[in-house]
Amino acid sequence: MNFTDMLARAERQNDSLLCVGLDPEPARLPGAWKGNPARIFDFCAAIVDATRDLVIAFKPQIAYFAAHRAEDQLERLMAHIRRVAPEVPVILDAKRGDIGSTAEQYAREAFERYQADALTLSPLMGFDSLEPYLRYPGKGLILLCRTSNPGGADLQAQTLASGERLYEHIAKLANGEWNRASGQLGLVVGATYPDEIAQVRRIAPTLPLLIPGIGAQGGDAAATVHAGWRADAPIIVSSSRAILYASSGDDCAAAARRVALATRAALNEARRPSP
Repeated sequence: MNFTDMLARAERQNDSLLCVGLDPEPARLPGAWKGNPARIFDFCAAIVDATRDLVIAFKPQIAYFAAHRAEDQLERLMAHIRRVAPEVPVILDAKRGDIGSTAEQYAREAFERYQADALTLSPLMGFDSLEPYLRYPGKGLILLCRTSNPGGADLQAQTLASGERLYEHIAKLANGEWNRASGQLGLVVGATYPDEIAQVRRIAPTLPLLIPGIGAQGGDAAATVHAGWRADAPIIVSSSRAILYASSGDDCAAAARRVALATRAALNEARRPSP
């Protein structure tokens, strides 16, 4: 089963387009765990347990673990997700981008050490920077395309000699000549730019879209779904801080579940046909 198949199965099973981003900050951990990096696993595992039946994917961000020397906790977390939610794919958000033997090591880190189902990548060094990851059959490679941050336009919205904007050209390559193994490539497009989501969907009508930016970043759930979701084209709508830090108390897991339920409902409402 490739990554796209896994997404389709999780979408059906959990009736969800929601991805929970796991970006643990020790200073924001609840109660007695606050400020203690040694409790990163405990916090993230509690969030996973509370939301595992509500999501299309989980997305741990590697920097939040590595900055606190918590890579071993990330390994434990990945194993925990595989155990308690085996049909929910896990996207390792690392945004790697390099060539040759270095890319081979990044691929080994993501797919062998952490056993991720997919990895975010920067495509700006071209196809040979992606090729080592494609050697892992069925693993997802989600390429930065039109990111949710305002500064993304500094490069991604620039017009090329062909008349395309850079993000449009990335989408075209991912949908075409780079897409050499079915079910492996996807694109990152920010929820803060629904017009660009719609344009990417026109260029890449069936590729999975990872869409961060709802919740704390202000992206609109309904506009996101209308722009990107199609019955045969999965979207992975990611929310991190709004769910993780729904409460700073001992009820953090229950509060995270309430916010995840509400977010899932808003996304699902948006994909229902108008009466």
